[in-house]
Amino acid sequence: MLRHGLGKTFRFLGYTVQYGCIAHCAFEYLGGVVVCSGPSMEPTIQNSDIVFSENLSRHFYCIRKGDIVIAKSPSDPKSNICKRVIGLEGDKVCTSNPSDFLKSHSYVPKGHVWLEGDNLRNSTDSRCYGPVPYGLIRGRICFKIWPLSDFGFLRASPNGHRFLDE
Repeated sequence: MLRHGLGKTFRFLGYTVQYGCIAHCAFEYLGGVVVCSGPSMEPTIQNSDIVFSENLSRHFYCIRKGDIVIAKSPSDPKSNICKRVIGLEGDKVCTSNPSDFLKSHSYVPKGHVWLEGDNLRNSTDSRCYGPVPYGLIRGRICFKIWPLSDFGFLRASPNGHRFLDE
């Protein structure tokens, strides 16, 4: 009787660990659902919008200019940020605010990206904390799930002028 009970318990623990590992790999490498908060990505993503983030792009270095990514915050590693990629390593980016009379530019260093929110007047982004290491990117947002009225792929940046092409 005791042997039977222990056998069931160990089988249950084995399945729990096995399925836990599968779930971890799915969320770490494939993607997951993310609830976005804050005004920095308005009007593209509103506060409390639910999006799907895929993680394969970051592993295969397929992040491009214009993509919206989830990344660990450089200023607070316990929180995530949702921003648009404005520049990749080697790109020349505008580092000043839109309201600044004199514009300043810089190059994104190797292994980094330049991230900005779509709501430039209300966004803490690379203009504040500088280039973000590529390793902090957690995933690329593919499409919006909620609200249902906005279900689908995300729109292009309202700040397309911020992309500098040489």
